[in-house]
Amino acid sequence: MNGMGDREGGGQGQDLLQRREDVRQANFLELFVDLVLVFALAGVVARVARDIVSQDVVIRWRSMAYLLVLSLPLIWVWTTTAQVTSWFDPRRPKIQWIVLASAFGMLVMASSVPHAFVGRGWAFVLPYVILQCVRPLVLMPALRGHPLRQLYLRSVLWFAASAVIWFAGVTVSGGARAAVWGTAVAVDIIAAQLRWPVPGMARPRVSAWAMESTHHLPERYQQFLMIALGETVLAVGISFAGQRDTPLAFTVLVVAYLSIVLMWRIYFYRSGQVLAEAVAAAEDKYGAGRATGTAHILMVLGILATAVGFDIILTHPGGSPEPLWLVASLGGPALFLYGRIRLERVVFNRLSLRRVIAIATLAVTAIPLYFVPPLAAAIVAALVLLAVALADARHAAGRPPEAPSPAH
Repeated sequence: MNGMGDREGGGQGQDLLQRREDVRQANFLELFVDLVLVFALAGVVARVARDIVSQDVVIRWRSMAYLLVLSLPLIWVWTTTAQVTSWFDPRRPKIQWIVLASAFGMLVMASSVPHAFVGRGWAFVLPYVILQCVRPLVLMPALRGHPLRQLYLRSVLWFAASAVIWFAGVTVSGGARAAVWGTAVAVDIIAAQLRWPVPGMARPRVSAWAMESTHHLPERYQQFLMIALGETVLAVGISFAGQRDTPLAFTVLVVAYLSIVLMWRIYFYRSGQVLAEAVAAAEDKYGAGRATGTAHILMVLGILATAVGFDIILTHPGGSPEPLWLVASLGGPALFLYGRIRLERVVFNRLSLRRVIAIATLAVTAIPLYFVPPLAAAIVAALVLLAVALADARHAAGRPPEAPSPAH
């Protein structure tokens, strides 16, 4: 393992922090974490897709809440791991062990997803709480005199408080557990957005989103988007493999693949492509980092919902769709586009009207699509994404590549 045998001497804190621009790209251990996240998110999609076609209307509507409650903690563990490798040198043994422990914790959480609300609550909660509380405590001794130490101290206090809510959720089951865990993950994410405020403690001079002087975290967010798209390919491929070889199933596969390609194109052209440069040029790097993280989480949630929609269409191609199926098939692309609008604001400091119109189109078409087979919703969503991609291409035609222009 790269550097695993190196010694960490008395200058350990400085050694750990001396990473930054000399190790910009993700190393192999980080890519290993990404593979675990693909497995985890695929499990979440399969879990939600199973419930969303239930005959019980309560289970159907509860399934979309499960999508949030199960995916957000996994996404948050990945995000906080990416923040660690953005601040610290991933070649150092201590950081490598932290990354390995994070990957194992995510693996345990992912393995509990199918039964997280009925029998394996502790397997989902314990790795999450241990990682969020212990990792900062392991790093804090190496940060004497650095403002990041205070930030980690504040985060531990908040995660320890939210752990009470997480553990309380294990004592109940079903929808009650989902509600309690939903409250807990909301507390964790909102507290991080506010830099974990603690009465009597001044806010540190560093950001919870680790965007001050490195391109590493923006590049990790780009890979995060690719993870979600890769998970969608995996989910669609598995569902298609389990279906009979019919023209209808093949049509769904083609529409799904084109939709995934179009979301990739819409993301990377051009905001996703120049994200690192935009963050580097932003004066308010904390604000840019927070907005970037939020935008990517929204886009990934939209991609996961879209994957659920494709699974529904492959297994139930005929008949009239349920309202919640349309929420997945149309709401997923709409949420992705909304997150992309937020990213456009970070990179170019403008509102993307093309994407606003696309979201409105998806909302308006939901009513007539309720009376036609589910495949029609996927086709309409793909056409809307295609229109956005073509509009982007037309806007850029004959012009030099647009440089980022973040707010000042």
